[in-house]
Amino acid sequence: MEHLGRIGFSEEQADLLEAAERFCRERSPVDKVRKLMEDEMGHDARVWEEIAALGWLGVAIPEEYGGAGLSLAEATPIVEQMGRRLMAGPYASTVLAGEALMAAGTSAQKRDCLPKIVAGEAASLALAEESGAWDLEAIGAQAARQGDAILLSGRKRFVADAAVARRLIVSVMHDGAPALALVEKSDLPDGALRRETIIDETRRSFELTLDGIAIPATALLDREKTRAALAHIHLAANLLSAAEMTGGTQAVIDYTVDYLKTRKQFGKLIGAYQALKHPTVDAFVMYEQARSHLYSAAHSFNEQGSGEIATRMAKAQAEAAYAYASDRAIQFHGGFGFTYDCDAQLYRRRAIWHASQYGDAAFHRRKLAALLLN
Repeated sequence: MEHLGRIGFSEEQADLLEAAERFCRERSPVDKVRKLMEDEMGHDARVWEEIAALGWLGVAIPEEYGGAGLSLAEATPIVEQMGRRLMAGPYASTVLAGEALMAAGTSAQKRDCLPKIVAGEAASLALAEESGAWDLEAIGAQAARQGDAILLSGRKRFVADAAVARRLIVSVMHDGAPALALVEKSDLPDGALRRETIIDETRRSFELTLDGIAIPATALLDREKTRAALAHIHLAANLLSAAEMTGGTQAVIDYTVDYLKTRKQFGKLIGAYQALKHPTVDAFVMYEQARSHLYSAAHSFNEQGSGEIATRMAKAQAEAAYAYASDRAIQFHGGFGFTYDCDAQLYRRRAIWHASQYGDAAFHRRKLAALLLN
């Protein structure tokens, strides 16, 4: 890890990385991952309780709300190792909901919600629209005042872990401007959530129907901070996505190398063939680039300008590395690689899922072009 020190790999990150690597390896072996794919909840509730007990939900939450008072930079190695082991659960969703509350929540909302998140209450964001636009201000859902209440309408898509979340932060248009609303689980009528079929079967994603949901006016987050909060959430989500993909890239390369060292063809280990050696080296080089970009982005995340540039670079590079490494893994496993039983499939599916959320590599490169050339 010495080389990472030059881009801000802190002592706290190193400690969390070591702890997370051990925890995720022990709690999320691949056979358990596959078993949880068939589970309705999709994750182990006991492991979630352990995560809360470790204090990981409060890593980026200020001490006044019961957190550790660190930052997303320290959450990054945790998410990286979760991605490496394909660990299921609402960790990233809950961390992002906490970021939204810290960015735009009122004092009362922060005092009420953040300590509960630290204690283990899952939360999530409902930002995506049926249009699939990655612009978080392209909002179709509506909020209209009705007496002392706010009446919601519309639909949100890809609401991760909504079934286990105690509260959702929903983006809506209110009085012609973007707004964020805090929706409690108890506010949702029966049938408001519908589980979606997505390519990554280790995850749980839901469609949320807002029609008929009424919330108190005090459930709206600070209107003046909404646009800045959406921009912050967008980058925070991409940082954590890059972390998860980087961890997954490491894992699928290890998986591939193990196969190359054991499978024989024509009496020779297939890892000895240059047609397989060279792409494997290319995958590893791309992984190293992705990890350097990741921790550079984590280190500079809160720096205006450079933080956005580094984060978009990290997401673009992580997606490219993960897609390439998982695709090569499928090909190198031959006919078995194209079957459901090959673990390379799990990594490839997750790479595709991440590309669909908060912007793919091409999207971020276009944004980078505007940032770097202006």
